[in-house]
Amino acid sequence: MTAQHRDAGVPDASLGLDDPPAIAGVGMTEFASADDRPLIDLLLAAAERALDDAECDASTVDSVHVGNMAAEAFNERSGLANALTGSLGLTGVTARRIENTSASGASAVQSAFEAVAGGHSTHALAVGGEKMSSADTATATEIISRITHDREYEQGVTLPSFGGLAAAAYLDAYDADRRDLARISVKNHANAAKNEYAQFRKRIDVDDVLDSPAVASPLRLYDCCPTSDGAAAVLITAEPTPNAVSVAACESATGTHAVADRTDPLEIESVRLAGEYAYESAGFGAEAIDVACIHDAFSILEWLEMEELGLAPEGDAWRLTRDGETALDGALPVNPGGGLKARGHPLGATGVSQVVELVWQLRGDLPEGRGVDGAERGLAVNVAGFGNNAVCTLLEADA
Repeated sequence: MTAQHRDAGVPDASLGLDDPPAIAGVGMTEFASADDRPLIDLLLAAAERALDDAECDASTVDSVHVGNMAAEAFNERSGLANALTGSLGLTGVTARRIENTSASGASAVQSAFEAVAGGHSTHALAVGGEKMSSADTATATEIISRITHDREYEQGVTLPSFGGLAAAAYLDAYDADRRDLARISVKNHANAAKNEYAQFRKRIDVDDVLDSPAVASPLRLYDCCPTSDGAAAVLITAEPTPNAVSVAACESATGTHAVADRTDPLEIESVRLAGEYAYESAGFGAEAIDVACIHDAFSILEWLEMEELGLAPEGDAWRLTRDGETALDGALPVNPGGGLKARGHPLGATGVSQVVELVWQLRGDLPEGRGVDGAERGLAVNVAGFGNNAVCTLLEADA
């Protein structure tokens, strides 16, 4: 199926931009199981780090875009965008909060990108964050379960259930075995062990995954992302600065909301369409990608999304994992910062943190052994729910 693309916030001559919007600065907090700081302080810390990285004063910012899924439920507060602009000492700017469940972060990046691409902002600050530890386990589980379709929620079907069903179907359809699936988590934990911002900096092996508690067969605890606290930020500008990374495209698409209504449990339409839209906008495809950040809320999603994005042939992503092609030193490193699985998954922060990771990789300013050598183009995909919405961002290092 060919994407029926609509006009998007892509820079062209009519917008008066000679170059595509660029990311001048990035920053994030350490992701953690529990952070003592209030949510607004996490957002502020990430924002200040991005501004410092860009060597920009907050006064240059003319729009603020805050990604957050559930501050009212987790933290009993709202008005995050206004509170953040107040903390930054800003008045007279455009400020808004963006909510798109677990893709809220990338949606905030898209909002900031479109503000700059459309000529509405010169410096747009996208900040995403979530403080999930404020809720007890039962409350957090209830909040997250509400992401599903109402009919699925009423039947008690959860996101891990969908993950387990998809994993079982994939292993049944192709030649991959359960140990191959476990290798995804092993790889991402190994990457996170080198990432000072990651929630889990512990290496594991295949047996650790297989021996961890069952969650939704065949998925076990080490196949699933944790609940997390944290924030991340990017400053997107129409005035590229030295060391900036261009935003070649940032596109989103919806898919079938109810998973039960999908014709194939292994297809995630929103990811495929968002990827097609992004490739079309950027003018290059999957073959040009040097490094990817994939939304691995459950290990099986790394394979499914890689295949939907054309980063692996259908039914063949598992081979890339088994052969080490997706490792940090492989032909196509995937989730070099640890992914959602090991870096952590503060819902509203995740999509922004993926972009932060790509910027670090493309600038080549990470410690030895942490970066992907020679990476010039990167892809991030952030997914809402179990694929009812997705945002795909393509970045390109300036020559």
